[in-house]
Order: sequence, then C-alpha cells, then structure tokens
Amino acid sequence: MLKAAVSIAAKDLKLVLARGTGLIQALLLGLLLIFVFSLSQQIGEKMSAQAAAAIFWLASVFCQVLVFNTLFSLEEQNGARFGLLLSPAPVQAVWIGKALGGFVLLLCAQAVFLPATIVFLGQSVSELWHIGLAMLIAIDLGLILLGALLGALSQGQAAKESLLSIILFPLLIPILLAGVRVGSAAFSGIIPEGFGDWLGIACAFDALFGAAGLLLFGYIYSGEE
Repeated sequence: MLKAAVSIAAKDLKLVLARGTGLIQALLLGLLLIFVFSLSQQIGEKMSAQAAAAIFWLASVFCQVLVFNTLFSLEEQNGARFGLLLSPAPVQAVWIGKALGGFVLLLCAQAVFLPATIVFLGQSVSELWHIGLAMLIAIDLGLILLGALLGALSQGQAAKESLLSIILFPLLIPILLAGVRVGSAAFSGIIPEGFGDWLGIACAFDALFGAAGLLLFGYIYSGEE
C-alpha cells in the first residue's frame, strides 16, 4: 500500500509542479493575506508574536484548501478517479498518497509564508525555533489528514456533500489554536502556559483523523451512500 501511495504522491507532485497553477494560486493567496494584515499596523508598530502566528496559520489553511482541491481535481478532469478505484491497490493508498503530496506542497508554501511573516509582520526567530518547528510538523500532519478527506468529499459529489465539507471545516479550530499558541514561541521566545496540553491536543487530532481517514475514505472517494 505504501508503494502505491508514494507512486500516487509522485504523480500528483509532478503534475502540479509542471502546471504550477494550483500551487501559485495558493502561494499568492497566502502572501496576500499576510501583506493585507501587515497594513493594519501603524508605522513602527510591532505585531505581537501570537497575532503573527495566527496570520501564518490562516494563510496555511487557505493554502491547504486550494492545494487539496487541486490534487483531487487531477483525476476528475481526466476521468481517472474510477481507474484508481479499480486498481488492485487499496483505496486507502489514494488517501495516503494525496496526503503525502499535500504535505510536500504545504511545506513548500510555508517555506515562503514564514519569511513573509517575519518581514511584513516585524517578527524575529527566537532560540525556541525548534519548538515551533516540531509543532509545525504536528499541525501540518493534522491539516493534511483532514484536508485529504475534505478534498475527496468536494470532488464529484452532490451539492449537499460539498456543503458538508464546509460544515467540517470548523473541525480545524482546535488544532489551529494549538498552532497559534505554541507557534508564537518561535517568535517570542516564551513557552506558552499549558504547552503539554496543546501538544496533546495536536497529537490527539492527528490520531483521530488518521483513523477516520483509514475507515471512511473508501466510502467518500467512491461516492457510496
């Protein structure tokens, strides 16, 4: 299953990077959000580390939505979704492959968003950058696991199922709060109160939607009721 998942991820990355449209749109939207929020500051005013972390994650979430819409539209445009369903590989390999591809693209986007956050929002990297990096990986893992489910739900489905993807979107709030609270330490150099609790929330979120993806993705992607 892992071999099939890696092949799907490699195929998706090759197509997305060759076309460039989906990733470029996600990058431009994220950079626009960061720049617009920077205009809310007075001249010489420095934004708080927590606010800067919130803007960074807001840009990342919108990027995630565009990335997974792009990844799942690849098969819809070419009518290849049923080919994947008929392949001998488990359908969960598609979910893992899409998640791997989304993870790489999201990291590439964040490699652009982070310097933009530092420059436009007047932040600096503290000695606790490693804590921020560890939390970044934990939060990204939750984003891509849920993003892979939402992406499958929004492609080739009825309008009511597309609406369900909007209803599920608030499920990201707990993990985003964890990212904002702990991620601010990378800018401020101060470990937030309840650090272990926020980390536990992120790990629980990853485990929950990892299990949900393995169990539900086959039904969602095949369009079964």
